[in-house]
Amino acid sequence: MTDIVDELKWRGLFAQSTDEDALRKALADGPVTFYCGFDPTAASLHVGHLVQVLTVRRLQQAGHRPIALVGGATGQIGDPRPTAERTLNDPETVANWVSRLRAQIEPFLSFEGPNAAVMVNNLDWTAGMSAIEFLRDIGKHFRVSKMLAKDSVARRLESDQGISYTEFSYQLLQGMDFLELYRRHGCTLQQGGSDQWGNLTAGLDLIHRLEPHANVHALATPLMVKADGTKFGKSESGAVWLDPEMTTPYAFYQFWLNVDDRDVSPYMRILSFKSRTELEELEKLTEERPQARAAQRALAEELTTLVHGAEQCAAVVAASKALFGQGELAGLDEAMLAASLSELPHAKVAELGSVVDLFVEVGLAPSKSAARRTVKEGGAYVNNVKVADEDAVPASDDLLHGRWLVLRRGKKNLAAIEVAAG
Repeated sequence: MTDIVDELKWRGLFAQSTDEDALRKALADGPVTFYCGFDPTAASLHVGHLVQVLTVRRLQQAGHRPIALVGGATGQIGDPRPTAERTLNDPETVANWVSRLRAQIEPFLSFEGPNAAVMVNNLDWTAGMSAIEFLRDIGKHFRVSKMLAKDSVARRLESDQGISYTEFSYQLLQGMDFLELYRRHGCTLQQGGSDQWGNLTAGLDLIHRLEPHANVHALATPLMVKADGTKFGKSESGAVWLDPEMTTPYAFYQFWLNVDDRDVSPYMRILSFKSRTELEELEKLTEERPQARAAQRALAEELTTLVHGAEQCAAVVAASKALFGQGELAGLDEAMLAASLSELPHAKVAELGSVVDLFVEVGLAPSKSAARRTVKEGGAYVNNVKVADEDAVPASDDLLHGRWLVLRRGKKNLAAIEVAAG
């Protein structure tokens, strides 16, 4: 077996465990059957979930057997948020989201060989259980004082809104998951984020009460935050989703390409499958030539390939280069061009005016005189072609796919013009 604990620590993926020495020995003696749970509280996973998904993949590559749980039961309840009660979704919606999340997780895992992955749904062992059975068989073994001490519960109790019994009971359901997976699959390790620590240990306590000879463990990964203190996984337009219909592959790629220099090193260690030598070289390049953004580019390409496939990644890279004059804009298909231009400042016009007017309309110049000066100084481009005439008016034949113009001021300031149909 591969010694995975030191690797997880070096990558910043080891926040805490119940007994590090015992866990290290179990993993070294392995293989260990472990699980990680994902609740379908939306139609897609977002980039924050990649920490857990890729850690599951990493543990499987080290020889251990993963169980990926998508919570058809817990997804109907929702883990308590620190600030407010969740909106409960109907069972049909949750069931649809379970299928969608399973389809997103499965490509990251191998379902063949001696440590083949298993996908499970906790609705399978909760749907047929009565409330009386649940309270007698599970609730009996939980102490309210310990449940109240959980951080998210304590904060909600101090708020004006309080907490419902529904959300308060969530930790019983997650604890039962670990017990069921221990009994059904010999699962002895639960992995999750450090914000889930109370739920992870709830499962351990339940197993210890009902299976006193069980040797079980919990492993928590740190929560990822940005250097400026803001939440990881958000862009200016909101959450960055894995579903290409919710966040385009181009926007996904750009999210990683625009990572702050202060964040890129820890993000690479946590999310990349490159070797230590490769990562340390990229870290060195970031220190010496941050303007090259070599680490961000490598991370963007690796994760876009992992999530959306090599073909989509190649198309995204080609689009990104073309927008900045390093490729042919006319060669981009309409869907990719639309996705890439949606990330730029843009304006919709009824008809084409002069380049000067268009630069002002889309905000690339504060005034017509400033736009004229940009043209005169050789810094104005339309579809990557330098504009030489201050009075130039683009022709309808210049429109990409009959709809768009890409305007650029200098090397980096981009915007899009869309001409309304009809």
